[in-house]
Amino acid sequence: MKKYIAILILILFCQAGYSQSMDKLFNDFAKQDNVTRVTVGPFLMKISSMFTETMGVSSIEVLSFDECGSTVKENLRTAIKQLKDPNFETMVTSNEGGSRTKVMVRIDKEMIRELVILTTDGGDDALIRIKGKIKPSDIERVVNDHKNGR
Repeated sequence: MKKYIAILILILFCQAGYSQSMDKLFNDFAKQDNVTRVTVGPFLMKISSMFTETMGVSSIEVLSFDECGSTVKENLRTAIKQLKDPNFETMVTSNEGGSRTKVMVRIDKEMIRELVILTTDGGDDALIRIKGKIKPSDIERVVNDHKNGR
């Protein structure tokens, strides 16, 4: 019986070794050739809050894979499939016409601390991470405002 438990624990640890965390995903792919990385940090977000409502967003990071080769894009798709970060929960998954989109959030004390959008469609692959203290009601309001293409 002890052997079976030991083997089960070993298998679980091996699976955990293959899983990918959100930070590791962003850091690994930011270093790839021809990946465009755009970061809007807290300072710039603070300045922009004087001109527009930032809804608690403190930083935005975008990785664009438009100029990458097919190998990097295929590695991205594989990494997204293997993504298992216990701190995040999947809010929306969409698979339409060869395009895949996954929206994940990290919630702490009833506030969205991170919102991550992972999208692959063969050409316009991107990773988008929004950090801050965002109220779920603010997200709902933005979705409702843009529901009909406004």
